[in-house]
Amino acid sequence: MEIIGRKDFVSFPAFGLFDVPVKIDSGAYTSSMHCCKIEKIEENKEHFLKVIFLDVNYSGYTGEEFTFSTFREKKVKSSNGESQKRYFIKGTIRLFDKEIETFFSLTQRTGLRNPILLGRKLLNKRFLVDSSKINCSFEHEKQINK
Repeated sequence: MEIIGRKDFVSFPAFGLFDVPVKIDSGAYTSSMHCCKIEKIEENKEHFLKVIFLDVNYSGYTGEEFTFSTFREKKVKSSNGESQKRYFIKGTIRLFDKEIETFFSLTQRTGLRNPILLGRKLLNKRFLVDSSKINCSFEHEKQINK
């Protein structure tokens, strides 16, 4: 089991996102990802989700639009107690030189320091959280890629 700190930099190779800042949030059940565009569309009686991850204020931003035919809609209670409808997609995150597939809720986290929160569903039985540490995965990957 790896030790992960309170913050890190991670990559999402399938989405072309690299060295994106994340915050470890052991209080959140699911992980969430900031998007500057989240649009549900209908074409030929099928529903699709069009998404642009991050925004120009975050490292790793590409502006590339992704279309998902597989997604879920679910009501989520935010940290301030308000319920809101969110879309969930399956994505692969790269941590400690391993790729892990998990679900991410898509939301607009504009103005917040970390565009991505990693929740318990991803962390459970994979990582121990040490809040005194930062960038454990990022440093690990730098060491093995020398």
